[in-house]
Amino acid sequence: MPSERQINVGGVPIGGGAPIVVQTMTKTETADLGATMDQIRTVADAGADLVRVAVPREKDVEALRTIARESPIPVIADIHFNYTLALKALDAGAHCVRINPGNIGGHDKVAQVVERAAALGTPLRVGVNSGSLPAHLRQLEYDDPVEALVTAATEMVELMERLDFDNFKVSMKSTSVPNTIASNRMLSERIPYPLHLGITEAGTKWSGSLKSAVGLGTLLADGIGDTIRISLSTFHAEEEVKVAWEILKALKLRERGPVLIACPTCGRLQFDMDSVVAEVESRLEAYDEPIEVSVLGCAVNGIGEARHADFGITGAKDAGAIYSKGKMLRKVPTANLVDELFAEIDGYYAAGKRVLRDERAAAEAEEWLAENEDATAMTPERIAAMEAAAAQLDEEQSPVAGRRFKRA
Repeated sequence: MPSERQINVGGVPIGGGAPIVVQTMTKTETADLGATMDQIRTVADAGADLVRVAVPREKDVEALRTIARESPIPVIADIHFNYTLALKALDAGAHCVRINPGNIGGHDKVAQVVERAAALGTPLRVGVNSGSLPAHLRQLEYDDPVEALVTAATEMVELMERLDFDNFKVSMKSTSVPNTIASNRMLSERIPYPLHLGITEAGTKWSGSLKSAVGLGTLLADGIGDTIRISLSTFHAEEEVKVAWEILKALKLRERGPVLIACPTCGRLQFDMDSVVAEVESRLEAYDEPIEVSVLGCAVNGIGEARHADFGITGAKDAGAIYSKGKMLRKVPTANLVDELFAEIDGYYAAGKRVLRDERAAAEAEEWLAENEDATAMTPERIAAMEAAAAQLDEEQSPVAGRRFKRA
């Protein structure tokens, strides 16, 4: 279930049933104002709701004043070890400050940060990583890493509550996907505060995306988590945002931009689908609305298997077809499939989101489809027909006639 409590970060609600919030972190030196602002604008365009910047030095605090004022999305200041920087970040206008109470300098230092945050009405993020647990939990980390993470997090929550502060969210991250899943499941049952999810130090764009999809996707599917960050080893922070959105779109938790469906291909493929898929994916980036587009390699199964797609293409060696919601629109040369697909999409938007269907062209496409049909393919239509025929069998015709169980 979503967290019971809700906080507000610069106008973005987190928790309490609000939509899952996407955030990322800049890769630039924060004091390099031009580079940092450029990256913030890039991730905002990619769909980030929040952005976090590292503030390890005094000069970063100075830049933060301008960044917080000019950023198109709310800014979170990331602070470790130095509580005075947390205080200065709050004064500089950060919309949220991330601290790890375990390394900020003791409970008295945490209390000063909390007091300043409360006075300004600024939320905090408190949390732990598997690589920076408090010293008194090191042995427990070896014996039971999940319990160690949860214990560290609950100790922080208890500290916040003793300080009479509830304007915060909690994060608990591990490099281990199973430990991240198990610990967040456990913590979500113990606290009412919003949870920030992530797989820390997940890895490269390839491996890190997979780990994040498995870990965060599992928790989000369970209804756990209020905001997410994908941690990838890349200088392009927008890539983290794109992965986050793909996870949310796959789970139908949020919509943003097109959804692409593409088959894995098989021995029936007769055209260069790899290049077609890559081009379609690239060109779809120019569209903002959540249109669903399919690119499938089988001229028969493709239409049935993606009948829900707003638009799709399927091809053969020399020709292919464009369809919408499982209905044929027209046949086109394979070499023109992508251009003609986007002509149909643009026409759809120009007509007020109305599919333009020429009946003669559609009939020609249907005829072409019939000529290329694989008589052995188990299309959804054939399966439905077989099921309907089976339902019409009477008791004598049924292959299980006389073998049905009767109640005693």
